[in-house]
Amino acid sequence: MANPSKPAKTVRRSKLGITLFAFLVIGAGLALAGRWLWQDYQRFVDAPLAIGESEQVFEVKRGDSFRHVLRRLRSTGIEDGRDTYWELLAWQMGVLTRLQVGEYALSHGLSPRTLLHKLEQGKVIQYRFTIIEGWSVRDLRRALLANPSLSQTLAGISNEQLMQQLGREGVHPEGRFLPETYQFTRGQSDLDVLRRALLAMDAALDSAWKARDADLPLKSAEDMLILASIIEKETGQSGERREIAGVFIRRMRIGMLLQTDPTVIYGLGESYNGNLTRVHLQTDTPWNTYTRAGLPPTPIALPGVAALRAAVSPAPGDTLYFVARGDGSHQFSRSLAEHNAAVRRYQLRQR
Repeated sequence: MANPSKPAKTVRRSKLGITLFAFLVIGAGLALAGRWLWQDYQRFVDAPLAIGESEQVFEVKRGDSFRHVLRRLRSTGIEDGRDTYWELLAWQMGVLTRLQVGEYALSHGLSPRTLLHKLEQGKVIQYRFTIIEGWSVRDLRRALLANPSLSQTLAGISNEQLMQQLGREGVHPEGRFLPETYQFTRGQSDLDVLRRALLAMDAALDSAWKARDADLPLKSAEDMLILASIIEKETGQSGERREIAGVFIRRMRIGMLLQTDPTVIYGLGESYNGNLTRVHLQTDTPWNTYTRAGLPPTPIALPGVAALRAAVSPAPGDTLYFVARGDGSHQFSRSLAEHNAAVRRYQLRQR
């Protein structure tokens, strides 16, 4: 008589074999898929992102999670890599919660790894603001107001209030900010830039005053700053700064009026229309060096380092006059007769 249990065992063994085979096939498939995904991930990590030739700007905002950052990155048009790839890379690099706030430049050739490193290091876009030698404070404030990358905080406040915010209450603002290029990041304020320029001028004044020539008719670093501002406004060619300084220093030594047009123009303020007349020269203001002896009461512009150095290290010589030639340079003269001849040659003839 046949054993009825044998066929049942055979069926069970057959089903078990099929199941085992299926698991092996699925396992092999998963292994292959996993290997492919890992290789794809590794290719992604250091492959250049599809950014294009033109640079783009990307921002990490305060309070952003990594997913927020990734979503904003996608909004710039970058579709490279799965989100899980980005998260895994950030986890491997230990930067998931260490991305720095700010604006970043996305440029051609940047890879995911280098981008995340950039965000971790805070290598944000640096903007530039240049203070021009010879600007007035009015010019400076206009330029700050016109800069779209700065946070505007000074609109509508007076110069007196400005200096109060900078911790220099009662100090006249003219000449107090050093002309040079200052870098800043988006969100920094106009006051931030001015504070740095103020401290830079403090350092430049201290350095120039310590290096001054002996026996100058300058009583203080304040006198030096005022004279440097006049030199800055009178100089058309940089090589003439020390010679122009020499003329003014010699005039101060003998008590001669400085008679420099830029001081008159400064005293006229916004009423000056670009045409300096004899009436203007005879109109007394605290800054008119044709009607008042010595230096004016304040600087008349923002002098650069070269003008500061010229003020305390004037060129030797015996000239007392100079007149513009019309090409940016000046004709220097020893006597009034020589000067009048130069005026007739270079200015009256041009008129």
